Amino acid sequence: MSTSHVLVIGIDGTRLDFLESEPTPHIERVIGEGFLAPVRIEDGTPDVSGPCWATIATGTTVDRHNIRSNDLEGHRLAEHPDFLTVLSRDFGLRTYLAVGSWPPLATTDSHGPVFARPSRVTFAEFEQNAEGCDDGDETVTRDAERILATEEVDAAFVYLGVIDACGHEHGCGDQYRAALHRTDFRIGRLLAAVAARPDRATEAWTFILVTDHGHILDGGHGGGSDAERTAWIAAAGPGIEGGADYGTLRHVDVAAHVYAALGVDARVVLDGKAFASVV
Repeated sequence: MSTSHVLVIGIDGTRLDFLESEPTPHIERVIGEGFLAPVRIEDGTPDVSGPCWATIATGTTVDRHNIRSNDLEGHRLAEHPDFLTVLSRDFGLRTYLAVGSWPPLATTDSHGPVFARPSRVTFAEFEQNAEGCDDGDETVTRDAERILATEEVDAAFVYLGVIDACGHEHGCGDQYRAALHRTDFRIGRLLAAVAARPDRATEAWTFILVTDHGHILDGGHGGGSDAERTAWIAAAGPGIEGGADYGTLRHVDVAAHVYAALGVDARVVLDGKAFASVV
């Protein structure tokens, strides 16, 4: 039984400046034990979910995975698979995907899925609006709580989408802030589930929180402004120095760090590298 485990939480459409100014005690706990670093979406990568989540999942740039919009048609994910698929297929590890509000991550909707072959999937489809995404996030959080607390999971990706949905519907105002607070609470429940595992004392867990893109204040993204193209990564775990300066990271670094944290030599092309502090 492996003692190394990774939980990646994807938090869609969360502006870095709002994260830094709003009270988010559970996210702040991860940051306090590790780091928060900005991500600049790379030139040539549209600041929309499809390309950004594919880059995060595969550790490769758009020139390799070829996802350039929220329609994944023409993708090259067979050549550049996601980290959950690689871990389950090539190493026999137990992987888990939980998605409640953006179907292409987990289903064939829009020529998906981004995550092709995880060992286990929780998918709950709701209306693609703020209320539906909130319901979806709550549904998958409940299921992920149970699985993370009681079952063997080596690597997991849990997607939470209500913040982005609120940005689109209402702009980045009070409802956007409230969605950030609800999401932080759900993240706290996921962290508590890991803490409640029977063998937690002997397990080494890495936690990675990542957003795909930002928003303009009036709501929306894809226009190329700094507010839209600024994302972020927060992480804590073995080998991550708390409070260190990790500079500006890249989305492609997430998959590379997942493999490094689990101690596997993934025989796939990677454009990123495991997180390292700036000396």
